[in-house]
Amino acid sequence: MKLIAGLGNPGAEYSNTRHNAGFFVVDRLASRWRIDMTRQKHNAICGSGMYEEEKVLLLKPQTFMNRSGTSVAEAVNFYKVDRKDILVILDDMALPLGQMRLRSQGSSGGHNGLQDVLDKLGSQSVNRLRIGIGYPQHGDTVNYVLSTFTEQEAMELAALLPKAAAAVECWVRDGMAAAMNQFNASETN
Repeated sequence: MKLIAGLGNPGAEYSNTRHNAGFFVVDRLASRWRIDMTRQKHNAICGSGMYEEEKVLLLKPQTFMNRSGTSVAEAVNFYKVDRKDILVILDDMALPLGQMRLRSQGSSGGHNGLQDVLDKLGSQSVNRLRIGIGYPQHGDTVNYVLSTFTEQEAMELAALLPKAAAAVECWVRDGMAAAMNQFNASETN
């Protein structure tokens, strides 16, 4: 089983914010794979199904961003998911809007949601897909990540979502090294 956790904040007030980029990718995958995302379990909205020959669990933690690890760890422990079969999808201010980057390990890069996942799983060797949201020109970062996309930014993000979904599909099918080779190499394209 592959566990794919998109990070974000629950509730209508946060539904279209930059911090919910992980939720957007999971929603895209659920649509592509025809997975019903109405089940509530592991402090998350989740759904399971198949992608090609692989069982997949899609997870949207409802614990708020900074406590995302609680939900992810619950699902990992319940299903006995191997660390190599986990993919966390999150927003990243260090990447320009419209870019993404896959990594198999490393620090949280200052992202509190990812840090909580790494802490709860007890390892920095957790696959992640970072979705670029850009860095604020003015103001503080907290207000920035909790702000909504402009119309132009929303179009740029919408154009990235199919590519992000394809990267996840490549990871499920062929593994992280293949996905990084294919999708990180095309970052500037």
